[in-house]
Amino acid sequence: MDGRNVPLLATKVALSLVSLLVISLTGYSWAAVEGFLDGVVSVDVLSEGAGGDRPADGSRDILLVGMDSRTDAKGNPLPRDLLRKLNAGNPDGVLNTDTLILLHIPNDGSKAVAISMPRDSYVEIPGYGQHKINSAYGRGKATKTQELREAGVTDPTELEMRSNEAGAETLIKTVETLTGRTIDNYASVNLLGFYEITEAIGGVEVCLNNAVNDSLSGANFPAGQQTVSGIEALQFVRQRHGLPRGDIDRVVRQQVFMAGLARKVISAGTLANPRKFADLKAAIEKSVVLNEGWNIVDFADQMSDLTGGQIQFHTIPFGDIGLDTPDGSAVEVDPWRVQQFIADLTNDNGQKQQTTEDKAANARTTVTVLNAAGVTDMAGNVSDRLTQAGFTEGQVGNAAPRDTTLVRHAPGETEAAHRVATALEGPARIEEDPTQAAGTVTVLLGADFPPPGQGAATAGGGAQAGTQNGTRPKSRQQDPRPADDAITADGVTCVN
Repeated sequence: MDGRNVPLLATKVALSLVSLLVISLTGYSWAAVEGFLDGVVSVDVLSEGAGGDRPADGSRDILLVGMDSRTDAKGNPLPRDLLRKLNAGNPDGVLNTDTLILLHIPNDGSKAVAISMPRDSYVEIPGYGQHKINSAYGRGKATKTQELREAGVTDPTELEMRSNEAGAETLIKTVETLTGRTIDNYASVNLLGFYEITEAIGGVEVCLNNAVNDSLSGANFPAGQQTVSGIEALQFVRQRHGLPRGDIDRVVRQQVFMAGLARKVISAGTLANPRKFADLKAAIEKSVVLNEGWNIVDFADQMSDLTGGQIQFHTIPFGDIGLDTPDGSAVEVDPWRVQQFIADLTNDNGQKQQTTEDKAANARTTVTVLNAAGVTDMAGNVSDRLTQAGFTEGQVGNAAPRDTTLVRHAPGETEAAHRVATALEGPARIEEDPTQAAGTVTVLLGADFPPPGQGAATAGGGAQAGTQNGTRPKSRQQDPRPADDAITADGVTCVN
């Protein structure tokens, strides 16, 4: 197959960030901000009670998604000549989300932390088992499409709308399971949006350590600082061949691109030109989807004091970047390490104050704890901890030795398993078990779990990524940029 015709399954940056930065940081009046959203598509994809004007946990967590879509936000197919111009190839029938970013913002809008998740991260997708994270949306969408057709729905627009909502819901649940955060808002952007939005703002300044020339992506750039927009911007963020760390370096490119984008939008006068403002509005209407009920005016008020240095870009920790899985080569990630990493970045230690409602919800789940680590009294101590968190005590006993800690749940009860995993305060992989009774969860404590009296950080297994499918990874590669060297919107960072 000619590589130049391969669909861009992993090439679009999450320019849904544009929809947030532009409408909240331009300095326009509230009336202009509201008018900016008149034509933007909204979808009902969040769980009841999520978000709100001021999320109860003290911060807003926004999922930003870059869609591999050959349609606009309203479901209209993109013209073939535009696809050719974008070097996008032909659609392969699979809709993936190839850029995923968790944007964490305290309620006071004092800072923003954007955390990237590599598209090939091998994770638990609720209801589907373990797969690459970029397939979550497509799996949920495909299942819903089949259900609707079997129910007699034939209208293409209705099929597209309702199946897309189901896809987004599946993706949101997957990210919540991985990160331990509750998604308060959702924003996605498609392929067309990347092209038109970058054109509308007049390009973004980026910097490369070395000159590149990649025939597959079309990227042909000199070393040093330069401004890219439209096709060139797409080529800049899509290249992975010829880069030292492939997709991981591409994630870093996406981060510096968005940092440059934020810098461009925040800078005074960027959108003072009415023509640019109108072009940007038209581009966002065709490409951006937001969750229903998002009070953007209130959000803009919270974000009004944000400056470039207060936007930091990071990548979740990962292990083997060539993990062998039934889905092909993937990136190994451990949810517990990811959650600890996010907690450190957001200064909340991963802990939210437990409410009466939390304990009431936990009480509906009976938890059996089995010691598979061979540490005396571990199962009893952990069971006591879970009981204090409000869970109903189940059996306590021993199990065959295993390396990793596992939380098994009944079909459709991922949320309960997630609550248990969070309360464990240690590494745990969540797995659906069709034999598990409804309303119950079984915890298998593996050798990686911190023994009683030891903090998670000092436990041997807790300090490194967990295993996948019972096998140890062949290599360990950490976060591509240390936490104290984050990419920000202050200045231009040179990258591979």
